Amino acid sequence: MMTGSLARYSPVLWFSQISFSAVLFAAAVTPAPDYQSYRDNPTAPAKAEIVAYAKLHAKEQSGALANFALGIAAFTEKNYTEAQQYMQAAQPLLPRLADYTAYYIAASAAQAGDDAAITAQLKPVRGIPSPLIPQETLLEAKALIHTKAYLEAITILRAHFGALPPPDGDLTLAQAYEGQSELTQAAALYQRVYYTRPATPLAVDAAAAIERLKSKMGKEYPPPGPQQMLIRGDQWLAKKQYVKAKQEFQDMLPQLGNGIEHDRAAVRIGAADLLGGNAVTATKYLKALHLAHSEADAERDYYLGEAGLADLEKHYPDSPWRLKSLVALGNAYVKDHDLFRALPLFRTAAAKFPPDAVTAQCHWQVAWQAYLARSSDAAELMKEQITKYPDDQRSASALYFLGRLSEEANDAASARAYYERVQNVYPHYYYGTLGAGRLADATLSPVPPNPEVLQALDQVKFPKPHQIVEESPTPATIAHIERARLLMAAGFPDWAETEIRFGASTDGQRSLLALELAKSDATLALSLRHMKVLTPDYLTLDYESAPKEIWGYLFPLPLQDELEKAAKESNLDPYLVAGLIRQESEFNPAVISRAHAFGLMQIMPATGSILARKEGIAPFNSSMLFDPRISLKLGTSFLRAQLDRWNGSMEQTLAAYNAGPGRVQQWTAGTHFREPAEFVESIPFSETREYVQSVLRNAAVYRQLYSGKTPPPQPQNALTSSHVSAPAPKRPVARKRAG
Repeated sequence: MMTGSLARYSPVLWFSQISFSAVLFAAAVTPAPDYQSYRDNPTAPAKAEIVAYAKLHAKEQSGALANFALGIAAFTEKNYTEAQQYMQAAQPLLPRLADYTAYYIAASAAQAGDDAAITAQLKPVRGIPSPLIPQETLLEAKALIHTKAYLEAITILRAHFGALPPPDGDLTLAQAYEGQSELTQAAALYQRVYYTRPATPLAVDAAAAIERLKSKMGKEYPPPGPQQMLIRGDQWLAKKQYVKAKQEFQDMLPQLGNGIEHDRAAVRIGAADLLGGNAVTATKYLKALHLAHSEADAERDYYLGEAGLADLEKHYPDSPWRLKSLVALGNAYVKDHDLFRALPLFRTAAAKFPPDAVTAQCHWQVAWQAYLARSSDAAELMKEQITKYPDDQRSASALYFLGRLSEEANDAASARAYYERVQNVYPHYYYGTLGAGRLADATLSPVPPNPEVLQALDQVKFPKPHQIVEESPTPATIAHIERARLLMAAGFPDWAETEIRFGASTDGQRSLLALELAKSDATLALSLRHMKVLTPDYLTLDYESAPKEIWGYLFPLPLQDELEKAAKESNLDPYLVAGLIRQESEFNPAVISRAHAFGLMQIMPATGSILARKEGIAPFNSSMLFDPRISLKLGTSFLRAQLDRWNGSMEQTLAAYNAGPGRVQQWTAGTHFREPAEFVESIPFSETREYVQSVLRNAAVYRQLYSGKTPPPQPQNALTSSHVSAPAPKRPVARKRAG
């Protein structure tokens, strides 16, 4: 019996515990064809090879997977008769994929109008937890509606209604209700499609159905509510279709009477003009409106901007439109570097409105400027930030800077209490790593934490650090992994990913499924991306609570020898270089950013040309930046030059790497920061601020993971020391520089 966390968590190590068809394909004598290549390029010779393989292994699972691949290819090519035949041949030997085979047999039957075959196939697989549930449900329900089995259609649609895509599910259920002569329910659903999804083709179908029901029901037809009509206009606004939105609001005015909904529609006519760029017309129109004292009037004041703020304060002090106005104007002043006018607005927003994400940002603006100025109320504002907004990530910032204030006041005990808490609650966040660094300082290490500060912090409901409880895979997790492996083997890695994600979001164990998906990925970049998505709270993981394997996938260190060599030649910390690469490219050597930066270290071709000449690499072309070795050499050379330019400040260097040196010069001009963290927190671009924090945090995690004697095991995906070159991508892969 296996013991230990690695045995429990590694799908490879507990593979033998899973009854997985006697180790997939063990019975196959000849290697299976390349199904994925056939899927991408279904040529006749490739098809003939798979057909022959399927016949040779007709009684084996491997042959069934060949038929499965052939069936999907035939379905994609709209050869539905052939698709049915292949799937029917695969079905008996693929019980784990019963829902997949049944769905494609049914979907093929639908093309021939064979409703009986659809229900015969799908009814037995209704209970299987599957990402195909929405498609299966809609397909079966439509077949039942065609055969006038309306009540059964209603039953299965309602059973899975939460999983159905909104317009399709609403419209299909409406059709079933209409067939069952439950016209009031049908009307409500048709209206929901028409008013909430105006930009979809189904809205046209819903409009026709509404007219049909009006004729059938006469005076019994339930008219749409005013809110529904407003939603339709708002949807056009949200899609930036301002002309359509304006027309929609104008058309509904006569139907809305004289109440608040009428006034809201009138205001939003002006909003459509304003958002569409006709500010003069909109302002004149909005000022001329005669409105009752209501939230519609408050909304009008919001759109009037600074001119409407006084009226909001006087007549609508608690309106959410006042909060929106305060924040919008405050942010506009910040953009213009006018803190004198911005801070009173943020202070009012935080003081007058309930705590939420918006007021947390406003309060932090006030607290941070008080800290920089070392105002007498700085500490109290920082404490208030923590107590009012404990779930907000700025609590980490407040804890760290409270520690710094305590140190300045020679209160080492209080400082230690704050640093311990930020390290415990936010262990792998930027400020958690800074707090850990301060705790190692000789002046703090021998001092016990202040018990009064600890007691006060114990009253704060901070987010609890995440823990992974050691557990064996459940039957549901095993089923999802088996299904994913079968789909992968059949040439459908994207479907395998969908299966894993479905399991992680429903009945499976996220960490185990994340590892399974990471192991199956062809590239290190994909495995890292999937681990981050499926374990979104990994930054709160305690080192000891999670298996080393998880850390290896979350913070891989491929090309370690090459990376360390390049870092050493440029006199750089290799863990910092690894942290930067993780943030820039996620170790994808072929990535091209939206800014047209290439490769592991995201170097612009023009910059690469200059660096190549400096490093004696000639002749140079931009495709060379996809070679990890060249990217490492040129990237570390560039990073070293930038670090020298910024007098050894890694924080300013990283900010320039992300946002450009001109902006960093602007942010630092005439400003004195007492420590690097003050500069980082003061970066006005949230993307750049988070980028700098993320790279430095990554470096700290890499240092802790790899500087000891037992580093985490490395993933075996592509981009290892034996795969040190990468071809240029066939097409650019867009990716944000920071994220």
